[in-house]
This record gives sequence, structure tokens and C-alpha cells, in this order.
Amino acid sequence: MDFVYQSNCRIKRSPIFSVAVLFILFSSFVASSATADVARGADADVAPLQAAEEIDAAIASGLELEQNRSWGEAIRHYEKFTRKYPANTQLYQRMIISRLYYDVNRRYKDESFLQSTAQMSTTSALDLYSEILANLQTHYVEDVDWSRVLIHGTAALEVALNEPKFLDHVLPNADLDRVTHFRNTIHQQLKNRSTATRFDLRASVSMVAQRAQAELGLSGTAVAMEYLGGAVSTLDPYTRLLSPSQLDEMFSNIEGNFVGLGLELKSKKDRLQILSVIPGGPAAEAGIRGGESIVGVNKSRTTEHEPDYVADLLRGPEHSYASIDIVDVNGNERTIEVQRRRVEVPCVENIHFADVDQRIGYLRLTNFQKTTTRDIEKALWDLHRQGMRSLIIDVRGNPGGLLSAAVEVADRFIGEGPIVTTRGRNVRENFDYKAHRPNTWNVPLAVLIDSDSASASEIFAGAIHDSGRGEIVGETSYGKGSVQGIFRMQTAKFGLCLTTAKFYSPSGRAISLNGVEPTIEVEPTYIAARPNRDGEITTDVQDAVLQKAVQQINGRTMISQLP
Repeated sequence: MDFVYQSNCRIKRSPIFSVAVLFILFSSFVASSATADVARGADADVAPLQAAEEIDAAIASGLELEQNRSWGEAIRHYEKFTRKYPANTQLYQRMIISRLYYDVNRRYKDESFLQSTAQMSTTSALDLYSEILANLQTHYVEDVDWSRVLIHGTAALEVALNEPKFLDHVLPNADLDRVTHFRNTIHQQLKNRSTATRFDLRASVSMVAQRAQAELGLSGTAVAMEYLGGAVSTLDPYTRLLSPSQLDEMFSNIEGNFVGLGLELKSKKDRLQILSVIPGGPAAEAGIRGGESIVGVNKSRTTEHEPDYVADLLRGPEHSYASIDIVDVNGNERTIEVQRRRVEVPCVENIHFADVDQRIGYLRLTNFQKTTTRDIEKALWDLHRQGMRSLIIDVRGNPGGLLSAAVEVADRFIGEGPIVTTRGRNVRENFDYKAHRPNTWNVPLAVLIDSDSASASEIFAGAIHDSGRGEIVGETSYGKGSVQGIFRMQTAKFGLCLTTAKFYSPSGRAISLNGVEPTIEVEPTYIAARPNRDGEITTDVQDAVLQKAVQQINGRTMISQLP
């Protein structure tokens, strides 16, 4: 999943100590017995004592990340162990708290958020809050617990009132004793208020906003926006509020173009690893190559700030420049200036023959966007004209994209039968997608997946797996089995990325938390071995997953040729 920490000499509280009140807020929704948590949360194959020790170690490591204010890394850490121990409430608590800290810092360094809220009255902010709640009530995948929504909104405000970046922006001359008293007593003011409907929540937030204005001089807009952020970001890992710039970026990604440098990055502990570089993009023209690392942007170093924060600094207006510190594969560092431009994102890349003699075609799908079906069809015809006999499609590292694009790609390879089923609380989210025989490619097929294959790529891989259409090679996929809808708000230029349904493979298997299991399991090789956007294919022989797929297809071909 990063923010500037502007130290305020008046605030030197430990972030772990300061959120003690949040445990009070969550107490009515979580069990108090750590022993019970372990018993319910442990995998069946993990002994209770072993599970307890692992959970304790995970929490200790997470608290250290929190102490260092590495909120993005803390979220990823807690998510990893929450997936393994889903019933453990301590891990869940810490993940929620880390997310609230992460979100408030991110909001208050987002210029589009700051500009929009600066022009928004308290009434407008409350109207936006009401509009968001109405969308939750109508479209969210599960029944909404309004008391939980209010509690999480209150927790978000408490966190914000403990954060220097928030206080420096909205209360630069605040009396910290007053702030502390207000923060520690919000939940008491809300204790006996009704949470029966979303209208009750608006009334409660309005009350808190009035009190914050009277006691602290804090704007009602700032209060309402924290309640809004807390309500949305704690529902599930994928639902989130979109600021104006994030909303624009979301639709740009769907369309397949954005303003940027043309890099695919992965956050590491002290750097940003460059997975691939888009050909013809600004980064490629500047000589940046896949396998290198970014250790600084605009003099902000990844050793001093979270890598996710440094990654955010790569964004900016079209035609502006970013100063980037690059470390190559030999450890040599250089600094270059790269102009941000509009970049067309290829969703199909590195099209070639993985085995020239056997004419085994290969292509990598990086994401599923509006142009995916068109682009993959073009790639298939190009390979066909060169004599393609079989095909390998690589969706390793593919984070997903449009459900419709995944269905259309699967439909190109499956003659008939189900592709995916979606089910939501709102019946309008219930769909059964099926294959249609026309335009089906019948070549032998293998699909490569890994633990980073998620969402739409799991729809595609799951359909191929359950239909028996091809081999699935690699490791179990991520397990993001939910569908998000993007809603534009009418009150202000904000958006809502909201989980509206869960999806199931043709066999009825829930993808959420389970993922798609390979038919042939192969341990992943190091990242540099994955074919990249530079078009370099010399690493194919080092890619154990790809080579296993080639061997499997060759074996099938030999069997089919026997008399």
C-alpha cells in the first residue's frame, strides 16, 4: 500500500500509546480473550501454542512498524497475518488503526483533497457524508452496521487529532491540552445516541462538528471528512474514498492511459523496485531499466520515508519534472530528471515464442482494461500468422482490472459453460457470465499465476481451471474475490470505490481468501526472471514457472502425436 511526517515540537506522543482510546471504541465488537482469538483464528494445521507464538511475534513486529510510523508497511504486515488468522481480533484492531493513520496522512498531502475541502462548507461536507452512506446502504456487498460505521468514523477523527500533519493544517495554533481532552471524550458524547439509521449518523456527526468548532475552533468540514474517511476505509481492504485526483487516475487506468513516468514498481523495505518500464515512456527514454531501484525522489529518500510515500512523489502535473535517484543492479547510484507525460499503458506485452521449434506462443497480460480484448486478439493473430501451435498466458503480478475484460478474454478460450458468477446484497449485482462459442481459440493453453495475481486475473485463471481448458502453473493466487464499483458523488468531485459483490469460479468456489490453485505447482523464481516490458526474453531459461509450462505443453503435444 506513506506520508510526510512534519514534526511538531509540541507533539511527542507515541502513536501506539495515543490510540489506547481506540481499544475502548472497538471493545463492543471484538472478543477480549486472546486465548479465544488464537483458538478461532489458527489454521487447522497449526497447533494452538505455535499459533499463539506466531501471533504474538506478528503483533510485536507490527507495533515496531507503528512506532516507526511505517503505516503502509504495518498495514501489509497485519493483512498478511490477518489472512492466516482471520478470527484474531488483535491483528484486526492493529490493522484498522494503522489504516486510519495511513489514510489521514495521505489525505492531508493530497493537493486535490485539500483544495476541494477548502471550498466546502460544513453543510456540504455533511451532505457528502450522507451521500456516501446512502451508497453504502444501497450497494455495499453486506448489510451495513451503522453503529460500527459511526465508531470507525469517531476513531478516524481521534487518530487525526493525534497527527501533526492534520493539526498543522487545520489547527496550527491549537491548545494541545484541549485537543487531548476533546479527543478522549468524543465517544462519551456519542454513547447514548441512536445509530438505527444513516440519518441518525448524520445528526451525530453534525453534533460532533458543532462541538469541535465551539471547543477547538476546528472546522466542521474537517470533522465530517474524517468521519467519512473512517466509515469507508474500514469496511474492507478495497473500499475507499477517492479524492478528485484519485478519481481521475482511476478512470485513466481503466482507459489505459495516465500522466506519469511509465514505471511498474513494487515497494520494498528501503527502496522501490522497478519491475518493468513501459517502452516509449518518459522513464524508458531516460534510460531507466527493469531490475533497477528507486531510492529517492525530489531529495526524499526511501531510507528516511516510507517507500510508498516516495512513490507518491513520482506523481504530478503533466510536463512537470521529477528528480529520481536510481540504483542499478551493480549498486551504482545516479540521479536523473524525468518529465511526466501521458503514457499509454500496454496490457499485452512481450509477445514471442517461448519455444520456437514447437511454436509455443507467449504473452503477458499486465492488467485488464478497456483495450485488453482488442489487444490480446491482435497478439493472438500475430502469433497465429507465425505458426502458433499452443499458447502460454502469463498473469503473474497482474493486479486485475475490469471484470468485463476478464470475462471477454476467458470467452476467447472457453467454448461454452460458465465463466464467473457474482453475488451481492443488491440483486442487481447478481450475474452469471457464460461463454459463447463464436471466436473461440482452441490451441492448447497454459496460464501462469502467482501470489500477486488478483481480482480479474483470478476470474480468468479460475475459469480456465474449472473448465479444464488448460493448465494453471505456478502458485496459488492472491484471493481477492470481490467486485468494486466506482461511484461519482454528486455533492462534490469525490468518488467511492465500493465493494458491491463477491465472485465465484464456475465450480462455485469462492475466490475470496482462497485464490485459484494451480494444477501444476511451481515455486516462483526471482523477479528479474519474469519477462518484462523491455522485451528482454533471454531470462526465459531462468524462469522455472515458464519452463514448466513449456515442458507440460510439449509433453501434451507429444502424447497427442502418438499413433
